[in-house]
Amino acid sequence: MVFIGSFAYYVIPGFLFPSISVVSILCLVYKNSITMHQIGSGLNGLGIGSFGLDWSTVAGFLGSPLATPATAIFNIVISYILIVYVLLPLGYWTNVFNAKSFPLISANVFDSHGQPYNITRIINYDSFTVNFYQEETYSKLNITTSFALVYCANFAGLTAAIMHVALHHGKDIWKMWTNTKVFVQGRVEDVHSRLMKRNYESVPQWWFLVLLVTVFGLSLFTCLGFDKQLQLPWWGVLLASTTAFVFTLPVGVIVATTNTGVGLNVVSEYIIGLMLPGKPLANVTFKTYSSMSMWQALSLLGDLNLGHYMKIPPKSMFIVQFAGTMIAATVSYGTAWFILDTVKHICEPSKLPQGSPWTCPNDDVTYNASIIWGLVGPTRMFGKLGHYSALNFFFLIGFLLPIPFWFLAKSFPQYKWLKYIHIPLLISGGSGVPPVHSVNYIMWGFIGIFFNYFVYKRHKTWWARHTYLMSAALDAGVAFMAILIFFALQSHNISGIHWWGGNANDHCPLATCPVAHGVVIENCPIM
Repeated sequence: MVFIGSFAYYVIPGFLFPSISVVSILCLVYKNSITMHQIGSGLNGLGIGSFGLDWSTVAGFLGSPLATPATAIFNIVISYILIVYVLLPLGYWTNVFNAKSFPLISANVFDSHGQPYNITRIINYDSFTVNFYQEETYSKLNITTSFALVYCANFAGLTAAIMHVALHHGKDIWKMWTNTKVFVQGRVEDVHSRLMKRNYESVPQWWFLVLLVTVFGLSLFTCLGFDKQLQLPWWGVLLASTTAFVFTLPVGVIVATTNTGVGLNVVSEYIIGLMLPGKPLANVTFKTYSSMSMWQALSLLGDLNLGHYMKIPPKSMFIVQFAGTMIAATVSYGTAWFILDTVKHICEPSKLPQGSPWTCPNDDVTYNASIIWGLVGPTRMFGKLGHYSALNFFFLIGFLLPIPFWFLAKSFPQYKWLKYIHIPLLISGGSGVPPVHSVNYIMWGFIGIFFNYFVYKRHKTWWARHTYLMSAALDAGVAFMAILIFFALQSHNISGIHWWGGNANDHCPLATCPVAHGVVIENCPIM
């Protein structure tokens, strides 16, 4: 019933009335105020007074809140409040890094006059590298306060994750590492391990080794072949694999205990940006190999763990995971090719028809990140040649911050709430803005706290029986209706009904306007 309801309902926000996905009250009341639009916009502002009546708004970016523990949800919501409601307004309205010349929240890059950065003025198209002389004569690259905070949180979040795992799980990890031989020989087993070992054969190690060598060889061929257009040398592939290997354990512990991970993408961009500045394709390629290899490893571990508890043969799990990955990669590539070939003006919001969903917020962030870390490079942005060098201190802040909270939790065990303070999540949990919108965090936090805290406390039996099934049904209903809408309507250039509610935005056109004096932006009043 939940699946049918989700499937049937999504035709309203997905086609008939997209505006209910984000309703921003302050923008509807104060239609001509930049400040009110910045405060009230659920898409491009702080989201105060905004909400959404669409499950894709709740789970589209952050995943289903019904599958995340309440303690993790509280940490992420507090992180969002600290970043978006405290640090962001403080930095923006005190004009840190000339913030008022740019939008409040945006993942785009700008020149020193507040205009969108003209990449064509600094790029060598013959080699797809940066012309540093042209960059010096044109303008330094600038980012918004919100985007700077995203990087601060990513810097601190990853080092905090390392320290958090070392403090809270270091002894267990060290014990397992020093007794690896004992575990491999099966002398330390729980009931699940004994049952699996008694009934099924384990996956031979040579399966993993053959897969590793094959995929690594194909990766080298991809980067070194095709006229080396991807710009990444052989050692870059090796370094990306090593980076993924090193961070799989600490990030995996965070994911296993909170259902939320800490991103590796920014640090990957930083590493290769220092080694290969001015090469954006090398930067994106390295980030893909390092970050996605780690997440694919964690996905495999999660599936094997699920199969372990459900008593599914390990070999079957391995084969299905491998086959599923190959099928998913092929389908994803084919789908992307098909959409890019058939959807006119995809990823160009200003040219798309009213109600079109093809705005590509994640791809926009990836593109601008390739400019920041790959084309211009971290040295000219976050190093001695850039004006964001102070952000590097967040690596140290993140590394040190878990220590006092761990000490307090150990010293005062009577205060049980101290052990629920999760510093990596408090730092990076709310750092998704952008591309995640304020309304996504608001609705995700509201639904998650309601079900996984209040409903869980009062109706545990109902919660245990229905919550995860309901989550899967809601996700599936939206997904199937979205596919139906695309093939039946949008693929035939029928994007929606042309009326006020058919616009897939929150009716806050001034939220992206700067407030600095003299900055001229199209469709924005001059201050």
